[in-house]
Amino acid sequence: MAKGHRSQIKRERNAVKDTRPSAKLSYARVSVQKACFVLDAIRGKDVQTALGIVTYNPRYASTLIEKLLKSAIANAENNNNMSVENLYVEECYANKGPTMKRVKPRAQGRAYRIEKRMSHITIVLNER
Repeated sequence: MAKGHRSQIKRERNAVKDTRPSAKLSYARVSVQKACFVLDAIRGKDVQTALGIVTYNPRYASTLIEKLLKSAIANAENNNNMSVENLYVEECYANKGPTMKRVKPRAQGRAYRIEKRMSHITIVLNER
């Protein structure tokens, strides 16, 4: 059990700031499982290799991740003054977002539920 008041604990936890360049895409209309296929392929690779992988990957999620990766690279260049040659994908993950629930009419008056899943995709870069 942590000691101190709740606000003090939160203040201490939030004081540690992550300075690594990152980019986040919220409410992406792709399921976590489908996004993870592409994210697993680029995890740990340098950014030029990762861009090549997502550019020629036929999956829909790869177009979203390509844009996100380019945004993270631009953040590293402009905000953190890092060189692109030394960057690599340190972390990349997809978290579950809200699910849109729809109804599909079926035979004999029944209705099946269609779940349109969303995800929050995050890419974190670092320098070698």
